[in-house]
Amino acid sequence: MSAIKIYIVDDHQMLIDGLKALMNDPAQFKIVGESQSGKKALEEIPNLKPDILLTDINMPEMDGIELTKEVKKMFPNIKIIALSMFGERATISDMLEAGVNGYILKNTGKEELVAALTKVHGGGMYFSDEVSAEMMKAISQNQRTKEEDKKVNLTAREAEIIQLIAQELSNAMIADKLFISERTVETHRKNIFRKTETKSIVGLIKWAFENKIIQ
Repeated sequence: MSAIKIYIVDDHQMLIDGLKALMNDPAQFKIVGESQSGKKALEEIPNLKPDILLTDINMPEMDGIELTKEVKKMFPNIKIIALSMFGERATISDMLEAGVNGYILKNTGKEELVAALTKVHGGGMYFSDEVSAEMMKAISQNQRTKEEDKKVNLTAREAEIIQLIAQELSNAMIADKLFISERTVETHRKNIFRKTETKSIVGLIKWAFENKIIQ
């Protein structure tokens, strides 16, 4: 397996240097580029063709949200992981809408960074522990939002399955947890996507945030 090609953009060089130190394994990672500017990153990425873009969110000129949108528009196969000091719900929602594949905090250690890069490169999504905890808090508040559920006529089971999808459970895992068949889970998923008019897991999670199914 060839090394994962990484491009880092953050307006603080110290953060870039720290991330590079954590990824100091040539067999596993190759840093193909770095920048302190979202605009410069957008200029360099077409030639460098990274597998994963690690991007700060709050930057001058072009922030991480706009950069993510532009990169996904131009190069949909490039995976993007957001870097942030805080796991705020609104920012998480904005980055999900932009098309991000992962969201980690800047104080992350080597083990979690490697786990995030590996999972995202393999096609999954990754949220740091703190971000996941924030999402789980939102899910626990779901009982307050039944009126929002009714707007799209979600059943209690469909709302429950949305919450489990947000926890990254597979169809098989959801089936085991709810004591139903995988075929039934798949039917629920199809109905959920139809009712919410979403076409992807990212879109569904974004919709769930906006409609307070998860907060």
